[in-house]
Amino acid sequence: MEKQGVAALSLRAAARRAGVSHNAPYRHFPDRDALLAALAAEGFAQLKQALDGKSGRELGEAYVRFALERPERFRLMFGGRLAKRGSPDLHAQAQAAFGALQGAFAGLGADAEYAAAAAWSLVHGLAHLILDGHLLKARDAAGGNATLVQRVLGTIRLAVGAQRTA
Repeated sequence: MEKQGVAALSLRAAARRAGVSHNAPYRHFPDRDALLAALAAEGFAQLKQALDGKSGRELGEAYVRFALERPERFRLMFGGRLAKRGSPDLHAQAQAAFGALQGAFAGLGADAEYAAAAAWSLVHGLAHLILDGHLLKARDAAGGNATLVQRVLGTIRLAVGAQRTA
């Protein structure tokens, strides 16, 4: 999936790569959508693990790093191709990942949900802009994105802090 994209993924190709018969995946997944839902659910579990124990800018950096290290999985997870309600495991894993993000804002009381949504919007949008090549000029000298992500997230923190003191 990461090498050729989600469109190239089929149950037959997965079986070939796993070294099993072309019918073997059908014992676990009735169709391609079920396989994709399982891959997305696994991705949300991995995202939650990447976010656990982090807060502040470190949390945002972990989110963007996850997306950049697994771009096709990230696009599958958030691409709107899968009905989360149609797969209980996918829905549960997606909720758990967002819960890890929301937990970082629990101290804000009634505004926690909105703060989490704002932070999620920022890091999700930043990840997509980088993945889609819109921020190439802002990369660091080594051609990476770590400095870009740190500076963007740090700038937002400074801008919010300035608004609070004004």
